[in-house]
Amino acid sequence: MTQDVVAAQYINDYRLELLFEDGKKGIVDFCKYIEKGGVFEKLKNLENFKQFSINTELGILTWYNEVDVAPEVLYSEATGGALPEWFES
Repeated sequence: MTQDVVAAQYINDYRLELLFEDGKKGIVDFCKYIEKGGVFEKLKNLENFKQFSINTELGILTWYNEVDVAPEVLYSEATGGALPEWFES
């Protein structure tokens, strides 16, 4: 079951604390996404990175409604849990 992201708080650098709909929370370091470049390129600017929001309709963390990371991946990283079996990375 996918857990929607319901809140996010900037911690420092490229780290955010995420809260999921089941009440679990954890910190995700987005450096590895930023380093990949591509759609994450403009997030290298820390001020751009801080402009995240939650799309409540989709339950995702997003930047400018065009860049996001799958909530299953974020949940796994934040809580230390395994990705669902059906998820392909």
